Amino acid sequence: MAAPVKVYGPPFSTAVARVMVTLIEKDVPFQLLPVNMAKAEHKKPDYLKLQPFGQVPAFQDGDGSITIFESRAISRYVCDKYANQGNKGLFGTNPLEKASIDQWLEAEGQNFSPPSSILVFQLTFAPRMKIKQDQNLIKQNEAKLARVLDVYDKRLNESRYLAGDDFTLADLSHLPNAHYLNGTDVGELFRSRKNVERWWAEVSSRESWKKVVEMQRSPAPTTS
Repeated sequence: MAAPVKVYGPPFSTAVARVMVTLIEKDVPFQLLPVNMAKAEHKKPDYLKLQPFGQVPAFQDGDGSITIFESRAISRYVCDKYANQGNKGLFGTNPLEKASIDQWLEAEGQNFSPPSSILVFQLTFAPRMKIKQDQNLIKQNEAKLARVLDVYDKRLNESRYLAGDDFTLADLSHLPNAHYLNGTDVGELFRSRKNVERWWAEVSSRESWKKVVEMQRSPAPTTS
């Protein structure tokens, strides 16, 4: 039996969580190897061999022969390599499906992620780190996120999920940031849009995501 793949990074990281939920959806056993960012372990030479930009996550196959970084690239790789197990349609089964998923993955990365990532930091992590929140920055990015969610609401009036009628990487990639935001007042931006609210209730209730949330509560290294 092949050794579990390895994911390097703290489970509370949104990018690490994106990879973990992909692996769970694909039924791929993995070992989570937390990186202590408070101690700058992500900037040390050994880790930089895995992730040259000193960010998380980094990913390795079980035997360490393949190393990949950037969570969306890792997720695509996992879906292609393990195409015949777990959720087989997570990254589509034909070129048109893959193109539809990719366009919404790009929308997530280029339109949803920038404002939502700033809001996650300002509203969730800054208080924990005792950093003063920037209210102007919060207001600006709430407005940006609202415009993105207006587009999503229109799309989700036409289909059950972003890339069609099946849950895919296009939806999955939103889970980490949206999870944090729905624990803040910004969650009202999701709840005030009927189709977005319905979509979020569905995607956030998946067993794969519930497992990731549980892992985030566990301080110990995790194997799944």
